Amino acid sequence: MNLTILFICFFVLLTLSIPISIVLVTTTAIYLFFIAKTPLTSLIQQLFNGLDNFVLLGVPFFILAGNIMAEGAISERLVNIMKLFVGRFTGGLAMASVMACIFFAAISGSSPATVIAIGSIMMPALIKEGYGERFSIGLLTSAGSLGILIPPSIPMILYALVMNISVAEIFMAGFLPGIFIGMCLMVYSYVMAKRYGWYSKTRYTFKDALKIIKDGIWAMLLPFIVLGGIYGGVFTPTEAAAVSVIYALFVELFIYKELNFKKLINICRDSAILSGCLLFILSCAMTFIWLLTVEQLPQKLAEIIMNHVDSRWVFLLAINFVLLIIGGLMDIVTAVIVISPVLVETLSRYDINFVHFGILMIVNIECGFLTPPFGLNLFVSMAIMRRSLVEIGRAVLPYIAIFIGCLLVLTYVPKLSLILPELLLRR
Repeated sequence: MNLTILFICFFVLLTLSIPISIVLVTTTAIYLFFIAKTPLTSLIQQLFNGLDNFVLLGVPFFILAGNIMAEGAISERLVNIMKLFVGRFTGGLAMASVMACIFFAAISGSSPATVIAIGSIMMPALIKEGYGERFSIGLLTSAGSLGILIPPSIPMILYALVMNISVAEIFMAGFLPGIFIGMCLMVYSYVMAKRYGWYSKTRYTFKDALKIIKDGIWAMLLPFIVLGGIYGGVFTPTEAAAVSVIYALFVELFIYKELNFKKLINICRDSAILSGCLLFILSCAMTFIWLLTVEQLPQKLAEIIMNHVDSRWVFLLAINFVLLIIGGLMDIVTAVIVISPVLVETLSRYDINFVHFGILMIVNIECGFLTPPFGLNLFVSMAIMRRSLVEIGRAVLPYIAIFIGCLLVLTYVPKLSLILPELLLRR
């Protein structure tokens, strides 16, 4: 009965379009005061406890680094290098776009930042080269979602925090699935280009190639420095976030010199606002999770599920279906930090690896970024290309199918997610 009242409060407030952070903290306060008869000082204590974690220091740093590179010249240099290497092949410009998204994702950790930085350059370029408009918009909108799967990734940090697992481990686990989905997008690009005769007419001289490589080498080094430092044990993921900011600032201010003081002030302001909003939501969500744990909701949910579902593979299929729906209706932070802890007990009883499940959740949320009516990447592409939500939604439909196909492979071949953590952590 108590849990019923809790969820009625939650969904009533949610349907009133109240911000999710206020929904979470208000629901918790109502339950504590009127049902549990607990002083609200415990709510304040839990709000502070929710942010008392060293891992969270990496979140504002990765946000700042992503915004610096989205506004600066790093994204353009990455695109130029990718065009140089694969642009001359059939569908090469489209494949270069996907590769640029992969590399930028390995720097920024943000899906919208990837769409803005790479999409704003490559969508018009693809259309100018004769690629179909719907194909071009759909490809960049979809490939940009790799920003939360290719490490470093802000949602992965949040997932690691609420599930009490290693950030470095889930970073390692996301690398191969990200490359796998990127390769599937490139194969689709090649097939479509072969069908319609799309190819780039641009040719580079040896001198041009050297200049592009020289200009772009600084941009290419960043993911190797950040990820190499994490996996090599040189620094922690949190320290890697600070290193990425310092390196991005150094390159943009002193190498490329295309980032001025006025832009930097605006970047810092926007990053501070986004970080503050994100951390406040996280604090409220962690308090709500604490309440659910006290009321033993994960254990009760696990018993209900296991009474009806015998196989863990059937459970994973069902939970994928639920997460696909949730990903299209709920923002990414809420989806990761509220839903994951509720399923902890169920995952343990089915002997499902938390890291593997984290990758499945991230891929489901990637699909949510592309699903109308609330897919965030759709709105970013609308702003870039000045097209309606309906047009953008139609453009991404084939790519949603690709992502769902990849999701099924990742679900039933967990080794694809777990092989790198097993190999690297066994040393």
